[in-house]
Amino acid sequence: MLRLVVITVMLISCSISNATTFIVGASQKVKHIKDAIIQAQPGDTVLIQSGVYREGNLILQKSLVIKGEGYPILDGENQYEIFTIHANDVVIEGLKFRNTGIASINDLAAIKLLESSRVRILKNKFENTFFGIYLANASHVWIDGNELQAEAEAEHQIGNGIHLWKCTNITINNNTVKGHRDGIYFEFVTNSLITNNHSEGNMRYGLHFMFSHNDEYRNNTFVNNGAGVAVMYTKEVTMVNNTFVHNWGPSAYGLLLKDIRDSEINNNYFLENSVGIFMEGSSRNNIQRNKFYQNGYALKLQASCDDNIIRKNNFQQNTFDLVTNGSLVLNKIDANYWDRYEGYDLDKDKTGDVPYRPISMYGTIVERMPQAILLWRSFLVLLLDKAEKAIPVLTPENLMDTTPAMYPYDFN
Repeated sequence: MLRLVVITVMLISCSISNATTFIVGASQKVKHIKDAIIQAQPGDTVLIQSGVYREGNLILQKSLVIKGEGYPILDGENQYEIFTIHANDVVIEGLKFRNTGIASINDLAAIKLLESSRVRILKNKFENTFFGIYLANASHVWIDGNELQAEAEAEHQIGNGIHLWKCTNITINNNTVKGHRDGIYFEFVTNSLITNNHSEGNMRYGLHFMFSHNDEYRNNTFVNNGAGVAVMYTKEVTMVNNTFVHNWGPSAYGLLLKDIRDSEINNNYFLENSVGIFMEGSSRNNIQRNKFYQNGYALKLQASCDDNIIRKNNFQQNTFDLVTNGSLVLNKIDANYWDRYEGYDLDKDKTGDVPYRPISMYGTIVERMPQAILLWRSFLVLLLDKAEKAIPVLTPENLMDTTPAMYPYDFN
Protein backbone atom coordinates (compact mmCIF):
# COMPACT_ATOMS: atom_id res chain seq x y z
CA MET A 1 0.00 0.00 0.00
CA LEU A 2 2.87 2.37 0.91
CA ARG A 3 4.54 1.59 -2.41
CA LEU A 4 1.32 2.51 -4.25
CA VAL A 5 1.12 5.85 -2.41
CA VAL A 6 4.76 6.65 -3.22
CA ILE A 7 4.24 5.83 -6.91
CA THR A 8 1.09 8.03 -6.98
CA VAL A 9 2.94 10.98 -5.41
CA MET A 10 5.80 10.55 -7.89
CA LEU A 11 3.38 10.55 -10.83
CA ILE A 12 1.67 13.72 -9.56
CA SER A 13 5.07 15.40 -9.04
CA CYS A 14 6.16 14.47 -12.56
CA SER A 15 2.88 15.83 -13.94
CA ILE A 16 3.38 19.15 -12.15
CA SER A 17 7.03 19.43 -13.19
CA ASN A 18 6.09 18.81 -16.82
CA ALA A 19 3.44 21.58 -16.85
CA THR A 20 4.18 24.42 -19.28
CA THR A 21 3.40 28.13 -19.01
CA PHE A 22 2.41 29.88 -22.23
CA ILE A 23 2.86 33.65 -22.07
CA VAL A 24 0.50 35.63 -24.31
CA GLY A 25 1.23 39.25 -25.21
CA ALA A 26 2.02 41.71 -27.97
CA SER A 27 5.77 41.25 -27.46
CA GLN A 28 5.62 37.49 -26.99
CA LYS A 29 5.93 34.62 -29.43
CA VAL A 30 2.28 33.72 -28.72
CA LYS A 31 0.17 36.81 -29.37
CA HIS A 32 -3.35 35.35 -29.21
CA ILE A 33 -5.13 33.63 -26.32
CA LYS A 34 -6.81 31.23 -28.74
CA ASP A 35 -3.44 30.00 -30.02
CA ALA A 36 -2.17 29.42 -26.49
CA ILE A 37 -5.26 27.38 -25.61
CA ILE A 38 -4.79 25.24 -28.72
CA GLN A 39 -1.12 24.57 -27.95
CA ALA A 40 -1.50 23.96 -24.22
CA GLN A 41 -1.90 20.51 -22.69
CA PRO A 42 -4.09 19.67 -19.67
CA GLY A 43 -2.47 21.04 -16.54
CA ASP A 44 -0.63 23.87 -18.34
CA THR A 45 -0.92 27.58 -17.55
CA VAL A 46 -1.77 30.37 -19.96
CA LEU A 47 -0.45 33.69 -18.61
CA ILE A 48 -1.99 36.68 -20.39
CA GLN A 49 -0.10 39.96 -20.23
CA SER A 50 -1.84 43.32 -20.01
CA GLY A 51 -3.45 44.62 -23.15
CA VAL A 52 -6.75 44.42 -25.04
CA TYR A 53 -7.71 41.11 -26.68
CA ARG A 54 -10.56 40.91 -29.17
CA GLU A 55 -10.78 37.24 -30.12
CA GLY A 56 -14.49 36.53 -30.22
CA ASN A 57 -15.71 33.52 -28.25
CA LEU A 58 -12.90 31.53 -26.62
CA ILE A 59 -13.88 27.88 -26.11
CA LEU A 60 -12.02 25.92 -23.44
CA GLN A 61 -12.33 22.12 -23.38
CA LYS A 62 -9.24 21.12 -21.40
CA SER A 63 -8.00 21.55 -17.82
CA LEU A 64 -5.96 24.78 -17.84
CA VAL A 65 -5.04 27.65 -15.57
CA ILE A 66 -5.84 30.97 -17.30
CA LYS A 67 -4.30 33.91 -15.42
CA GLY A 68 -4.01 37.60 -16.15
CA GLU A 69 -1.08 39.88 -15.44
CA GLY A 70 -2.16 43.49 -14.84
CA TYR A 71 -5.82 42.73 -15.67
CA PRO A 72 -5.69 42.16 -19.44
CA ILE A 73 -8.97 43.10 -21.14
CA LEU A 74 -10.99 40.50 -23.03
CA ASP A 75 -13.41 42.52 -25.16
CA GLY A 76 -16.51 40.90 -26.65
CA GLU A 77 -17.05 43.89 -28.96
CA ASN A 78 -20.76 43.90 -28.02
CA GLN A 79 -21.20 40.79 -30.18
CA TYR A 80 -19.78 37.67 -28.55
CA GLU A 81 -19.80 35.49 -25.51
CA ILE A 82 -16.21 35.72 -24.26
CA PHE A 83 -15.29 32.46 -22.48
CA THR A 84 -17.23 29.20 -22.88
CA ILE A 85 -15.83 26.46 -20.64
CA HIS A 86 -16.67 22.77 -20.98
CA ALA A 87 -13.92 21.20 -18.86
CA ASN A 88 -13.03 20.19 -15.30
CA ASP A 89 -10.19 21.51 -13.13
CA VAL A 90 -10.00 25.00 -14.64
CA VAL A 91 -8.84 28.26 -13.03
CA ILE A 92 -9.80 31.69 -14.43
CA GLU A 93 -8.04 34.47 -12.50
CA GLY A 94 -7.13 38.12 -12.80
CA LEU A 95 -8.86 38.99 -16.09
CA LYS A 96 -11.09 41.90 -17.09
CA PHE A 97 -14.12 41.08 -19.23
CA ARG A 98 -16.12 43.75 -21.03
CA ASN A 99 -18.74 44.29 -23.73
CA THR A 100 -20.35 40.91 -24.28
CA GLY A 101 -23.06 40.62 -26.87
CA ILE A 102 -26.74 40.99 -25.96
CA ALA A 103 -29.27 38.41 -27.13
CA SER A 104 -32.94 37.77 -26.40
CA ILE A 105 -32.68 34.00 -27.01
CA ASN A 106 -29.13 33.02 -26.03
CA ASP A 107 -27.81 33.89 -22.58
CA LEU A 108 -24.46 35.35 -23.62
CA ALA A 109 -22.00 35.61 -20.75
CA ALA A 110 -18.47 36.78 -20.01
CA ILE A 111 -17.77 33.34 -18.51
CA LYS A 112 -20.14 30.45 -19.20
CA LEU A 113 -19.47 27.13 -17.48
CA LEU A 114 -21.25 24.07 -18.88
CA GLU A 115 -21.29 20.61 -17.26
CA SER A 116 -18.00 21.23 -15.47
CA SER A 117 -16.58 20.52 -12.02
CA ARG A 118 -13.79 21.78 -9.78
CA VAL A 119 -13.51 25.19 -11.41
CA ARG A 120 -12.22 28.34 -9.68
CA ILE A 121 -13.20 31.82 -10.91
CA LEU A 122 -11.11 34.26 -8.91
CA LYS A 123 -10.51 38.02 -8.73
CA ASN A 124 -11.82 38.96 -12.16
CA LYS A 125 -13.52 42.19 -13.23
CA PHE A 126 -16.62 42.44 -15.40
CA GLU A 127 -17.90 45.58 -17.14
CA ASN A 128 -20.93 45.93 -19.38
CA THR A 129 -21.59 42.20 -19.65
CA PHE A 130 -25.03 40.73 -20.41
CA PHE A 131 -24.59 37.82 -17.99
CA GLY A 132 -21.41 37.99 -15.94
CA ILE A 133 -20.73 34.45 -14.67
CA TYR A 134 -23.12 31.74 -15.89
CA LEU A 135 -23.11 28.16 -14.58
CA ALA A 136 -25.24 25.29 -15.90
CA ASN A 137 -25.03 21.69 -14.68
CA ALA A 138 -21.87 22.51 -12.74
CA SER A 139 -20.57 21.26 -9.39
CA HIS A 140 -17.82 22.06 -6.89
CA VAL A 141 -17.13 25.55 -8.25
CA TRP A 142 -15.55 28.39 -6.24
CA ILE A 143 -16.42 31.98 -7.30
CA ASP A 144 -14.41 34.42 -5.19
CA GLY A 145 -13.35 38.07 -5.18
CA ASN A 146 -14.90 39.13 -8.49
CA GLU A 147 -16.27 42.60 -9.31
CA LEU A 148 -19.27 42.81 -11.65
CA GLN A 149 -20.60 46.17 -12.84
CA ALA A 150 -23.32 46.82 -15.43
CA GLU A 151 -25.21 49.99 -16.35
CA ALA A 152 -28.21 48.91 -18.40
CA GLU A 153 -31.37 51.02 -18.20
CA ALA A 154 -33.98 48.25 -18.64
CA GLU A 155 -34.31 44.60 -17.61
CA HIS A 156 -34.36 43.28 -21.18
CA GLN A 157 -30.94 44.85 -21.79
CA ILE A 158 -29.19 42.92 -19.04
CA GLY A 159 -28.90 39.45 -17.53
CA ASN A 160 -27.89 38.34 -14.05
CA GLY A 161 -24.52 39.02 -12.49
CA ILE A 162 -23.89 35.49 -11.21
CA HIS A 163 -26.38 32.99 -12.64
CA LEU A 164 -26.66 29.33 -11.60
CA TRP A 165 -28.94 26.70 -13.09
CA LYS A 166 -29.09 23.09 -11.94
CA CYS A 167 -25.86 23.17 -9.94
CA THR A 168 -24.62 21.70 -6.68
CA ASN A 169 -21.84 22.38 -4.18
CA ILE A 170 -21.08 25.93 -5.33
CA THR A 171 -19.39 28.57 -3.15
CA ILE A 172 -19.92 32.27 -3.99
CA ASN A 173 -17.76 34.38 -1.71
CA ASN A 174 -16.64 38.01 -1.43
CA ASN A 175 -17.99 39.24 -4.77
CA THR A 176 -19.45 42.67 -5.60
CA VAL A 177 -22.38 42.76 -8.05
CA LYS A 178 -23.97 46.01 -9.23
CA GLY A 179 -26.39 47.10 -11.94
CA HIS A 180 -27.60 43.70 -13.22
CA ARG A 181 -31.12 42.27 -13.45
CA ASP A 182 -30.57 39.95 -10.47
CA GLY A 183 -27.30 40.22 -8.62
CA ILE A 184 -27.12 36.48 -7.88
CA TYR A 185 -29.65 33.98 -9.26
CA PHE A 186 -30.21 30.36 -8.13
CA GLU A 187 -32.54 27.93 -9.91
CA PHE A 188 -32.46 24.23 -9.03
CA VAL A 189 -29.27 24.75 -7.01
CA THR A 190 -28.53 22.60 -3.95
CA ASN A 191 -25.97 22.34 -1.15
CA SER A 192 -24.39 25.70 -1.96
CA LEU A 193 -23.04 28.63 0.03
CA ILE A 194 -23.25 32.41 -0.55
CA THR A 195 -21.07 34.44 1.82
CA ASN A 196 -19.62 37.94 2.24
CA ASN A 197 -21.01 39.35 -1.01
CA HIS A 198 -22.19 42.91 -1.72
CA SER A 199 -25.18 43.20 -4.05
CA GLU A 200 -26.26 46.76 -4.85
CA GLY A 201 -28.41 48.66 -7.33
CA ASN A 202 -29.66 45.63 -9.25
CA MET A 203 -32.91 46.12 -11.14
CA ARG A 204 -34.91 43.21 -9.77
CA TYR A 205 -33.37 41.28 -6.85
CA GLY A 206 -30.07 41.37 -5.06
CA LEU A 207 -30.38 37.58 -4.64
CA HIS A 208 -33.06 35.34 -6.16
CA PHE A 209 -33.78 31.71 -5.19
CA MET A 210 -36.08 29.41 -7.19
CA PHE A 211 -36.55 25.72 -6.36
CA SER A 212 -33.16 25.64 -4.60
CA HIS A 213 -32.90 23.52 -1.45
CA ASN A 214 -30.38 22.98 1.34
CA ASP A 215 -28.49 26.21 0.63
CA GLU A 216 -27.07 28.86 2.93
CA TYR A 217 -26.38 32.55 2.60
CA ARG A 218 -24.70 34.53 5.36
CA ASN A 219 -22.81 37.78 5.95
CA ASN A 220 -24.04 39.39 2.72
CA THR A 221 -25.21 42.97 2.15
CA PHE A 222 -28.13 43.86 -0.13
CA VAL A 223 -28.45 47.60 -0.76
CA ASN A 224 -30.86 49.65 -2.87
CA ASN A 225 -32.00 46.86 -5.17
CA GLY A 226 -35.43 46.63 -6.81
CA ALA A 227 -35.99 44.18 -3.94
CA GLY A 228 -33.41 42.67 -1.63
CA VAL A 229 -33.78 38.88 -1.67
CA ALA A 230 -36.53 36.57 -2.94
CA VAL A 231 -36.62 32.95 -1.75
CA MET A 232 -39.37 31.07 -3.60
CA TYR A 233 -40.65 27.48 -3.79
CA THR A 234 -37.76 26.29 -1.65
CA LYS A 235 -37.02 24.37 1.55
CA GLU A 236 -34.25 24.17 4.12
CA VAL A 237 -32.43 27.42 3.46
CA THR A 238 -30.29 29.08 6.13
CA MET A 239 -30.25 32.91 6.08
CA VAL A 240 -27.93 34.31 8.76
CA ASN A 241 -26.14 37.61 9.50
CA ASN A 242 -27.22 39.40 6.33
CA THR A 243 -27.93 43.12 6.00
CA PHE A 244 -30.88 44.43 3.98
CA VAL A 245 -30.67 48.20 3.49
CA HIS A 246 -32.87 50.66 1.62
CA ASN A 247 -34.59 48.26 -0.74
CA TRP A 248 -37.26 50.88 -1.23
CA GLY A 249 -40.19 51.30 -3.61
CA PRO A 250 -43.90 50.61 -4.07
CA SER A 251 -43.36 46.83 -4.37
CA ALA A 252 -39.95 46.46 -2.72
CA TYR A 253 -38.94 44.46 0.34
CA GLY A 254 -35.81 43.36 2.09
CA LEU A 255 -36.74 39.67 2.01
CA LEU A 256 -39.57 37.87 0.21
CA LEU A 257 -40.43 34.38 1.49
CA LYS A 258 -42.91 32.74 -0.88
CA ASP A 259 -43.86 29.10 -0.49
CA ILE A 260 -40.79 28.17 1.52
CA ARG A 261 -40.54 25.90 4.54
CA ASP A 262 -38.22 24.49 7.19
CA SER A 263 -35.77 27.38 6.96
CA GLU A 264 -33.80 29.57 9.37
CA ILE A 265 -33.85 33.39 9.24
CA ASN A 266 -31.62 34.49 12.10
CA ASN A 267 -29.48 37.47 13.13
CA ASN A 268 -30.26 39.60 10.09
CA TYR A 269 -30.55 43.40 10.00
CA PHE A 270 -33.41 45.07 8.11
CA LEU A 271 -32.93 48.83 7.77
CA GLU A 272 -35.08 51.31 5.79
CA ASN A 273 -36.86 48.84 3.51
CA SER A 274 -40.40 49.34 2.25
CA VAL A 275 -41.13 45.91 3.80
CA GLY A 276 -38.57 44.13 5.94
CA ILE A 277 -39.94 40.60 5.42
CA PHE A 278 -42.94 39.65 3.28
CA MET A 279 -44.18 36.10 3.93
CA GLU A 280 -46.72 34.22 1.80
CA GLY A 281 -47.60 30.51 1.81
CA SER A 282 -44.64 29.70 4.07
CA SER A 283 -44.49 27.14 6.90
CA ARG A 284 -42.26 25.92 9.71
CA ASN A 285 -39.66 28.68 9.48
CA ASN A 286 -37.74 30.10 12.43
CA ILE A 287 -37.43 33.90 12.41
CA GLN A 288 -35.31 34.77 15.43
CA ARG A 289 -32.87 37.40 16.68
CA ASN A 290 -33.36 39.77 13.75
CA LYS A 291 -33.35 43.55 13.98
CA PHE A 292 -36.05 45.54 12.16
CA TYR A 293 -35.26 49.25 12.21
CA GLN A 294 -36.95 52.17 10.43
CA ASN A 295 -38.78 50.08 7.82
CA GLY A 296 -42.15 50.98 6.34
CA TYR A 297 -43.51 47.57 7.33
CA ALA A 298 -41.22 45.42 9.43
CA LEU A 299 -43.10 42.17 8.77
CA LYS A 300 -46.02 41.37 6.48
CA LEU A 301 -47.37 37.99 7.55
CA GLN A 302 -50.02 36.72 5.14
CA ALA A 303 -52.85 34.47 6.35
CA SER A 304 -51.51 31.65 4.14
CA CYS A 305 -48.53 31.19 6.50
CA ASP A 306 -48.58 28.71 9.38
CA ASP A 307 -46.37 27.09 12.04
CA ASN A 308 -43.71 29.80 11.78
CA ILE A 309 -41.88 30.92 14.92
CA ILE A 310 -41.22 34.66 15.28
CA ARG A 311 -39.21 35.05 18.45
CA LYS A 312 -36.69 37.33 20.14
CA ASN A 313 -36.55 39.96 17.41
CA ASN A 314 -36.18 43.71 17.86
CA PHE A 315 -38.84 45.95 16.29
CA GLN A 316 -37.81 49.61 16.50
CA GLN A 317 -38.98 52.81 14.78
CA ASN A 318 -40.90 51.04 12.02
CA THR A 319 -44.00 52.69 10.60
CA PHE A 320 -45.84 49.37 11.08
CA ASP A 321 -44.28 46.49 12.97
CA LEU A 322 -46.60 43.72 11.83
CA VAL A 323 -49.59 43.46 9.49
CA THR A 324 -51.62 40.56 8.12
CA ASN A 325 -54.48 40.13 5.66
CA GLY A 326 -56.43 37.54 7.65
CA SER A 327 -58.39 37.19 10.85
CA LEU A 328 -56.80 33.91 12.02
CA VAL A 329 -53.09 33.64 12.77
CA LEU A 330 -51.51 30.17 12.95
CA ASN A 331 -47.99 31.23 13.90
CA LYS A 332 -46.16 31.59 17.21
CA ILE A 333 -45.11 35.13 18.12
CA ASP A 334 -43.41 35.60 21.48
CA ALA A 335 -40.54 37.18 23.41
CA ASN A 336 -39.95 39.96 20.87
CA TYR A 337 -38.99 43.52 21.76
CA TRP A 338 -41.54 46.12 20.55
CA ASP A 339 -40.63 49.76 21.06
CA ARG A 340 -44.34 50.69 21.16
CA TYR A 341 -45.11 48.34 24.05
CA GLU A 342 -46.54 50.31 26.98
CA GLY A 343 -46.89 47.46 29.46
CA TYR A 344 -45.21 47.01 32.84
CA ASP A 345 -42.90 44.54 34.55
CA LEU A 346 -43.80 44.30 38.20
CA ASP A 347 -41.75 41.17 38.89
CA LYS A 348 -38.64 42.65 37.22
CA ASP A 349 -37.97 39.59 35.05
CA LYS A 350 -37.46 41.78 31.93
CA THR A 351 -40.64 40.36 30.40
CA GLY A 352 -43.86 42.35 30.11
CA ASP A 353 -46.65 41.27 32.46
CA VAL A 354 -49.39 41.88 29.90
CA PRO A 355 -49.50 40.68 26.28
CA TYR A 356 -48.82 43.03 23.39
CA ARG A 357 -50.89 43.27 20.21
CA PRO A 358 -48.46 44.50 17.51
CA ILE A 359 -51.11 45.03 14.83
CA SER A 360 -52.78 48.42 14.87
CA MET A 361 -56.24 49.12 13.51
CA TYR A 362 -54.79 51.77 11.24
CA GLY A 363 -52.22 49.30 9.93
CA THR A 364 -55.01 46.86 9.13
CA ILE A 365 -56.94 49.57 7.27
CA VAL A 366 -53.86 50.59 5.26
CA GLU A 367 -53.24 46.94 4.33
CA ARG A 368 -56.75 46.77 2.86
CA MET A 369 -56.89 50.36 1.49
CA PRO A 370 -53.37 51.68 0.74
CA GLN A 371 -54.73 55.18 0.07
CA ALA A 372 -55.38 55.53 3.81
CA ILE A 373 -51.64 56.09 4.33
CA LEU A 374 -52.38 59.75 3.61
CA LEU A 375 -53.86 59.96 7.13
CA TRP A 376 -50.58 58.95 8.76
CA ARG A 377 -49.78 60.97 11.89
CA SER A 378 -53.27 62.47 12.04
CA PHE A 379 -55.29 62.67 15.26
CA LEU A 380 -57.87 60.32 13.73
CA VAL A 381 -55.28 57.55 13.53
CA LEU A 382 -54.49 57.93 17.23
CA LEU A 383 -58.19 57.66 18.10
CA LEU A 384 -58.62 54.55 15.92
CA ASP A 385 -55.74 52.71 17.55
CA LYS A 386 -56.81 53.62 21.09
CA ALA A 387 -60.36 52.44 20.35
CA GLU A 388 -59.09 49.15 18.86
CA LYS A 389 -57.00 48.43 21.95
CA ALA A 390 -60.03 48.87 24.15
CA ILE A 391 -62.46 46.89 21.95
CA PRO A 392 -60.67 44.83 19.23
CA VAL A 393 -62.80 44.61 16.08
CA LEU A 394 -60.60 44.47 12.97
CA THR A 395 -57.32 43.08 14.29
CA PRO A 396 -56.93 39.28 14.71
CA GLU A 397 -57.88 38.29 18.23
CA ASN A 398 -55.18 35.63 18.63
CA LEU A 399 -52.30 37.66 17.19
CA MET A 400 -50.36 38.77 20.22
CA ASP A 401 -46.99 38.47 21.89
CA THR A 402 -47.73 36.99 25.30
CA THR A 403 -44.20 37.52 26.66
CA PRO A 404 -42.89 40.78 25.16
CA ALA A 405 -39.36 41.79 26.11
CA MET A 406 -39.01 45.00 28.09
CA TYR A 407 -35.60 45.87 26.62
CA PRO A 408 -34.09 45.40 23.14
CA TYR A 409 -31.82 42.42 22.69
CA ASP A 410 -28.11 42.90 22.16
CA PHE A 411 -27.22 40.65 19.21
CA ASN A 412 -23.52 41.61 19.07
